[in-house]
Amino acid sequence: MTKPAAPHNWTFFRTGGLDQVALSTGADLLALDQLDQKLWVALSCPVKGLELDEKTLALIDTDGDGRIRVPELLAAVKWAAARLVDTGGLLEGAAALPLAAINPTTDDGKILLASSRQILANLGRKDAAAISVDETANTAKIFSASPLNGDGVIPPEATDDLAVQALIRDIIACLGGSADRTGSMGVTAEKIEAFFADLAAYVAWVEKSATKEIAILGAATEDAGSAIKAVRVKVEDYFARTRLAAFDGRALAALNRSETDYLALAAKDLKISAEEVAGFPLARIEAGKPLPLREGVNPAWAAALAALQHKVVQPIFGAGQVTLTPEEWSMLNTQFAPYETWLSGKAGSAVEKLGLARVKEILAGPGRDALAGLVAKDNALEPEFKAISDVERLARYYRDLRALLHNFVNFADFYSRDRSAVFQAGTLFLDSRSTELCLRVDGPNPLAAMSKAYIAYCACTRAGSPPMAIAACFTQGDSDYLFVGRHGVFYDRLGRDWDAVITSIADNPISIRQAFWSPYKKFLRFIEEQVAKRAAAADAEAAGKLAAVAEKTANVDKAKPEPKKLDLALITGIGVAIGSIGTFLATVFAKFVEVPGWQFPLIIVGLMLVISLPSMLIAALKLRQRTLGPILEGNGWAVNGRVRINIPFGTALTDIASLPAGAHRSLEDPYEDKEAARQKRRALFLFVVLLLAGAAVFVRWDHNRRGRYFWEPAAAAAKG
Repeated sequence: MTKPAAPHNWTFFRTGGLDQVALSTGADLLALDQLDQKLWVALSCPVKGLELDEKTLALIDTDGDGRIRVPELLAAVKWAAARLVDTGGLLEGAAALPLAAINPTTDDGKILLASSRQILANLGRKDAAAISVDETANTAKIFSASPLNGDGVIPPEATDDLAVQALIRDIIACLGGSADRTGSMGVTAEKIEAFFADLAAYVAWVEKSATKEIAILGAATEDAGSAIKAVRVKVEDYFARTRLAAFDGRALAALNRSETDYLALAAKDLKISAEEVAGFPLARIEAGKPLPLREGVNPAWAAALAALQHKVVQPIFGAGQVTLTPEEWSMLNTQFAPYETWLSGKAGSAVEKLGLARVKEILAGPGRDALAGLVAKDNALEPEFKAISDVERLARYYRDLRALLHNFVNFADFYSRDRSAVFQAGTLFLDSRSTELCLRVDGPNPLAAMSKAYIAYCACTRAGSPPMAIAACFTQGDSDYLFVGRHGVFYDRLGRDWDAVITSIADNPISIRQAFWSPYKKFLRFIEEQVAKRAAAADAEAAGKLAAVAEKTANVDKAKPEPKKLDLALITGIGVAIGSIGTFLATVFAKFVEVPGWQFPLIIVGLMLVISLPSMLIAALKLRQRTLGPILEGNGWAVNGRVRINIPFGTALTDIASLPAGAHRSLEDPYEDKEAARQKRRALFLFVVLLLAGAAVFVRWDHNRRGRYFWEPAAAAAKG
């Protein structure tokens, strides 16, 4: 009974409010199957749209459904671990696979090591200590040094024997070739067997034609058979018409075509081979009339009937035979039936182009054995060269598994400041900001709004590249100048620049600062809108009054002035209103002067908090809930953990434009409106003077009322 393995001691780290497992050693990787999947940050991810080699992801995606799940990732780790000396090497993410990292003590490791050295030798790097993915993927160069490379294809250059080379080219010419790993055309064992089978079948078929039953006219049988075949349909038609004429003479005129048909032909410029004539009977139809072969025949068929008479009728019935009865025609078909049966059963037609002599030469020569020897040599190399694909797979895993594990088991790369996550597509520059949280998407997704992040969906275009869409998350600043249609520049992970334009927005709070000023900005916008509406209404009213005045002026001689009446109710109402406003202002001022001066700043701060606190509270709650999961879910991920984007981390993901350290700024603006600036300074100076004067008057008045200054304690004033 085997002893159960001891549970692995895991280490967890907290980042962004999320507990994540640390992957630090090979033992951590080997024990991943023991880690509860509820503790994995992701449970599946798409193969496409990530900043990771899609070919590597396709190798991990063993079921080919376009998604990588936990069992597939575990299988990839175990496959690589079985072929490495130290599984921890997978956590290095090295660009090249060191040969020393391959385990030479296992059968798979030995084959991989031998294949790696073979690749490097073929690439001219025999003494190299490491092999890269690019080197393993360069199959054309790898195999160019050896025409026999275990792929089952034998090209002509696989042998120095000119006769065997010619034989391989004959096979390719007859049956087609197959491309080997270098791109050269060659033949496979299946093609070789099919070729020699066709050779044997063709020879047997040709030899069968020598029998007297088939070759009834010897060498002339083929031409005679062709002559019969050329006129068979028309001859059968002729004898059918004569039999019908013998049955009922009334059909004779119809069987010979009508006079109008001939009149239509006579109106044309005729040719003997005219298609209109070819459709007529071979000769004039009469009851029981034999078929003439020379005289009185359809001009369009005269040559074919002459060939029939010369090649078939004359050799069989004699030189003087110039007609053919139905019985004689039937006898000819019976005699040539074996030939036609043999002809229709032609075998090995693919090799017929070589000619019978070449076919017999190949069958009699040693070429087949020579090809069998080459196939055997190639098969012997198959295991070694087949392992080259495994070398590429191991090199890809050695380079890419670290990145996938740190964006699947945990999100260490996402929270790292010196690495980018595989789902981060690049950086968007827009509105004096740059955001690094940009993901490739198919388009806006309603689920993404649940992330509580401000998302700008952008369409990106670049000459020579297909367009793509990204979701850019702004996590610092404000949204005042972010709107649909605004342009920016997106830089992908390769440093290529793309034109970007905002196509839609998922609106959520960006920062507490934005939330603080939001009520005031809304209030100012409301005032601007009301002023604009009032201005428009006033303009319309003025235009109406001008029209009324113009009309009144035009009709001044017709209208009689009416005496103005004094509306006492209106005057009374205005007086009451003014009195109420005065009372209110007096009450406010009385309360205002009772407040100690040192409390004024607190009152102002309190008022601002009353106005801004609700929006700040709502923004803080949403920013606290801001998470990456729904955005990735809309892009095909199955995110298991709550990947928070808190305020400090969000600030790190989006940078706001600032002057570099040590920069000097000149405030001289050659286009400054100096008159407006002077007026602004005068107004500011006047405001400060009035404020100070008002403060002095208030302090003096308050001193006279209290008998002390508001900053002096009451006891000290009483004592004085």
